[in-house]
Amino acid sequence: MQQQQVTNKRIKPIQGHSPQRSPGKFCSNLLNISNKFAGTGGMSSSLAPKKAQAPQKVPKSGIFQALPIIEQTLFKKYYDRGDLPIAVNFSGAVRKIVWKCEPECLDYHLYLPIFFEGLRETEDPYKFLAVNGCEELLQKGETKILSVLPQLIIPIKKALATKNHDIMCITLKKIQKLVKSGQMIGEALVPYYRQILPVMNMYKNKRLNIGDKIDYSQRKNENLSDLIQETLETLEKNGGEDAYINIKYMIPTYESCMF
Repeated sequence: MQQQQVTNKRIKPIQGHSPQRSPGKFCSNLLNISNKFAGTGGMSSSLAPKKAQAPQKVPKSGIFQALPIIEQTLFKKYYDRGDLPIAVNFSGAVRKIVWKCEPECLDYHLYLPIFFEGLRETEDPYKFLAVNGCEELLQKGETKILSVLPQLIIPIKKALATKNHDIMCITLKKIQKLVKSGQMIGEALVPYYRQILPVMNMYKNKRLNIGDKIDYSQRKNENLSDLIQETLETLEKNGGEDAYINIKYMIPTYESCMF
């Protein structure tokens, strides 16, 4: 009887330990132990002042960087096919160009824009032929140039948009030559200032700080800022009454050379 009474007694569970708790739920409570204890015990601390972080450098926009790749021009394509009436003469100490046909007899509507396209070339003989051929065409074009002027705007704009120092210098010199090559050309160029002047506005006041060194680009007339100033003055002198107003609108820092 005593043994039956002992076996019939219920065993009371120990407080804090429930026999009915599943092992999975018990493990999840152990994993969430960090939620229960949010104190700072065991964390190291210091009274030393924090080191000042260096300010992050602002990334460069690259607005003045030249284009890494210049697309192939029509001048190179036509020259490689043998469609241009021009060649290089290597006889003598100085290279010269030889025309297979007199420049006065050429179709300026076809060839002059192609030679202006060649101003973007950086390798010889394409660069040499384009620069010198364009020079002679402008010298002997007379009245033929004015009617071709609208076709020259896109090649000039592309050449300036390369932001290549050598190409920009050559193009600016050719713009001066173009304006002086005939009457009314400077005035006819005024409506196209919106296409060719924005790049000049960017580089007008950009000068290279070389300290006490010698700037040989001034002797070679290859200082970009000075060339832009000369070009703007040439445009104003040959552009008529509306030239200064339109230049001032596109380049606010420009001051007239006529007043």
